[in-house]
Amino acid sequence: MSRIHPVQVIAVTGGKGGVGKTNIAVNLSVALAERGRQVMLLDADLGLANVDVLLGLAPSKNLADVIKGRCELRDVVLQGPRGISIVPAASGCQSMSHLAPAQYAGIIQAFNDIDEKVDVLIIDTAGGIGSSVINCIRASREVLMIVCDEPTSVTNTYALIKILSQSYGMNRFRILVNMTQTPQEGPKLFARLLRATNLFLDVSLQYLGSVPYDECMRKAVKKQCAVYDAFPRSKCSLAFKALAQKIDSWPSPENPRGQLEFFGERLLTTPMRRVSANIVA
Repeated sequence: MSRIHPVQVIAVTGGKGGVGKTNIAVNLSVALAERGRQVMLLDADLGLANVDVLLGLAPSKNLADVIKGRCELRDVVLQGPRGISIVPAASGCQSMSHLAPAQYAGIIQAFNDIDEKVDVLIIDTAGGIGSSVINCIRASREVLMIVCDEPTSVTNTYALIKILSQSYGMNRFRILVNMTQTPQEGPKLFARLLRATNLFLDVSLQYLGSVPYDECMRKAVKKQCAVYDAFPRSKCSLAFKALAQKIDSWPSPENPRGQLEFFGERLLTTPMRRVSANIVA
């Protein structure tokens, strides 16, 4: 395969559910699309999908069909707001939460077969520290940790960073504070997390900013649309606009890391024979 357009792959994750990962993944995708980027959004909460519900979409096929060999990955891609491409997962499918390592590898490898242009892949992971979360994060170039001002969120985010650092050698994480009540809350919470990691872990944290609590987000969820489109001048929409501007300035990946990663083959400069992993259950 000759060298083609590289893809910025960003895992949106956190130590627990309920911190707003899916809303951030959706609205960040829309905000980047407004900047002219070709964005793909992967719902990686494989058994409890939320992206399609949040946007009022009704997919006829999803990743469960790909896993079972009923179709290819390109067949499940939906068009979302601002032209973003959405890869939906299954909802209420327990078997999707317990995939074998080869099946996870097959999903990741299958993205190399998507021939449409993609600039950015946003991955909305599940909550917690399960294998699906770890696999998605390890196959991404950038890790965006979502944290909010509650003890379990901070503690669990630290735990996830510790696992990724000590067990998998990952040492760079971007931190986004969600649902802040004041402008000072985000930097203060980041400083608290930074103190803990500086004491006990060999990692680098970067504060990316904060998204304020905004009733417009709740209204947009009820309307089943992105708040960025429904209320473009709201406080949270302006925060997503600023966040997208920062992310748009990140350098594109240049070289493969020697491990399985989303769109990794697009970084190869010499011809190779593609080896497809078997993902059929």
